[in-house]
Amino acid sequence: MKYIFVWMVLLPICSIAQQISYSQFQEDAKSEINLRPEYGNVKKDKDHIADDQKFIEEELKHESTRHKASEELVRLGFDYLYRHDLETAMRRFNQAWLLDPSNENAYWGFGAVYFTFGDTKEALNQYEKGLLINPSSSDILTDKATIYMTLYENTRNLDDMNKAIGLFIQSYKVDPTNQNTLFKLSAAYYYKQDCTNALKYYNECMKLGGKSISPGYGDALKKQCGL
Repeated sequence: MKYIFVWMVLLPICSIAQQISYSQFQEDAKSEINLRPEYGNVKKDKDHIADDQKFIEEELKHESTRHKASEELVRLGFDYLYRHDLETAMRRFNQAWLLDPSNENAYWGFGAVYFTFGDTKEALNQYEKGLLINPSSSDILTDKATIYMTLYENTRNLDDMNKAIGLFIQSYKVDPTNQNTLFKLSAAYYYKQDCTNALKYYNECMKLGGKSISPGYGDALKKQCGL
């Protein structure tokens, strides 16, 4: 049972083979502010400010508002993330933040980059910033919960698992159709050997298409629950 749990929880990290190491990413970020969240809050000179304004104006030729343009860059950022290009992903998330600093999904992206590198502390920091903007972000709540599930593997501290379940439930209340939330909530209860709840959220996810469910999980769940 433990093997399946570890494989399932670490999927967001293990499914992405990084093009560079975290140490190299950190080294590059020392000289490239666009590899630091919010551009490292570095004070920009006149040329940088002018380039930023030109970029914003160019983006607004394609989208009607800065928020819509920001959301498109978040989408692009995740595309690069899943194509294993984490530096380009961070650049896109920073551009999303530049266009709309109030877009919580820019911080979702920042956190996803650090989570992929395995830096759970910094990922949590970025997720917290996003949740300060929008406490009801189902996506951020679910990814934050996933971090606590991974932490539990190292700490064996039930508080970490309970935090994860609490955040998943909070996310579920915001968006009961979020299949990522449903699958991971089912898996958390699977790990606690709570078949009633594990099956409940598994079935809800399956009714919506089950696209987030890892191969083999359904069989393992049914076997554990005697079905």
